[in-house]
Amino acid sequence: QVQVVESGGGLVQAGGSLRLSCAASGSIFRISVMAWYRQAPGKQREFVARIVSGGSTNYVNSVKGRFTISRDNAKNTVYLQMNSLKAEDTGVYYCNVVASSSETGPWINYWGQGTQVTVSP
Repeated sequence: QVQVVESGGGLVQAGGSLRLSCAASGSIFRISVMAWYRQAPGKQREFVARIVSGGSTNYVNSVKGRFTISRDNAKNTVYLQMNSLKAEDTGVYYCNVVASSSETGPWINYWGQGTQVTVSP
């Protein structure tokens, strides 16, 4: 089993910054994708950013130039540096990890419980 735990959320004024962290632990042989999603009140969960094992990244258009995703493979940890935050960035941020527990095992999606980010206007 794999556990995924996010941290770093909080309340910040518009224009401010926050750094989210997400650590995966447990029965991990390797991790392919680490990603962040968010869910605003009354809306569906949406993709925010993704980083694959080789380091390539993808972002939703609304955060490009403001958010940076990075990962520490030795620590099985992914980060999301969020700058120039806007009120519309408010929501619960979820970490998603695609991991395998063995060399031949299947890739499985794991989710954290989420961390609240609130940006005041």
